[in-house]
Amino acid sequence: MPEGDTVWRLAQRLHEALAGRPLTRCDLRVPRLATVDLTGREVLAVVSRGKHLLTRFGGGLTLHSHLRMDGAWKIYGPDERWRGGPAHQIRAILGTAEHTAVGYRLPVLDLLPTAEEPRVVGHLGPDLLGPDWDPAEALRRLLAAPERPLGEALLDQRNLAGIGNVYKSELCFVLRASPWLPIGELPAPERAPALARKLLEANRRRPARTTTPSARPDRRLWVYGRAGRPCLRCGTAVRTTGQEPAAEERVTYWCPACQPAPPGGGQPASAP
Repeated sequence: MPEGDTVWRLAQRLHEALAGRPLTRCDLRVPRLATVDLTGREVLAVVSRGKHLLTRFGGGLTLHSHLRMDGAWKIYGPDERWRGGPAHQIRAILGTAEHTAVGYRLPVLDLLPTAEEPRVVGHLGPDLLGPDWDPAEALRRLLAAPERPLGEALLDQRNLAGIGNVYKSELCFVLRASPWLPIGELPAPERAPALARKLLEANRRRPARTTTPSARPDRRLWVYGRAGRPCLRCGTAVRTTGQEPAAEERVTYWCPACQPAPPGGGQPASAP
């Protein structure tokens, strides 16, 4: 699933391609929106909110989309061949005279009044890349359930919006904390939202995400995707396992030496 920095970049590209221009083509291929035609409406802005995309139109309407695991928005020029997937996977087409944005495999696509955007994103915590970023509020939300494992708390978009599986694993490593450590036992817990903000800010304009000082492509991330390979800090084999919720989609990477098990256990002993 794309993380906050990736969705922020996508919103920027969509905004640059569409904003300030009227739609010359609109095709929303989901049953509840099949009769909607936004042709002629000006695209006012495309913004991200955590992992959500909000495309705002003149007349007070917003198209809300979320990519989840497989969705994608692609932008094409007038004569460019569409390459995002077969036609039956297209869920949305938004075209202007200069560009066409095509949404593939979008699991979430809703049209709502712009004034009602809080209905679909109001539950989110402070956005790590948004103008509403509030580290004190993010920390308050994180610590509201002190017994919750750190990795789960970081992934919960109601605490702070924009962290996915990559940043969860990388943040826990940088904090030298087990993803299964109760967040209330994390030393200096205010470092968690501060570091999250720092990492996403550093990467929001980078096509290749980097959390380490290394320029080598195989050393850009501390632990994510490095199962069985040596930890870049201590050389211990990096381990991986699922972490609730949705463990099959929430793979966690960690170094058992740099991130020792919390007191009383709770950390799995899976093989690398």
